[in-house]
Amino acid sequence: MKALGDPTRLTMVASLWRAASPICICDFTAGLGLTQPTISHHMAKLKEAGLVESEKRGIWIYYRLRDKLPTETRELLSRLID
Repeated sequence: MKALGDPTRLTMVASLWRAASPICICDFTAGLGLTQPTISHHMAKLKEAGLVESEKRGIWIYYRLRDKLPTETRELLSRLID
């Protein structure tokens, strides 16, 4: 899973893994100290890999892990994050 090879993306996925609800891209910029374009770039890579879904609410985009991740992907995330 090449998309998780970047420490920033792994941190973002870990946040989504633990979140009870979708996370606004603005929260990632504040929490990680990165610009919105940088966060958007990382999220695009995670979306391309099929790990996350997004939803636009007003001017912001909210992200969450895909509901139907394959079992082996969930097991990998569990080992990497928990």
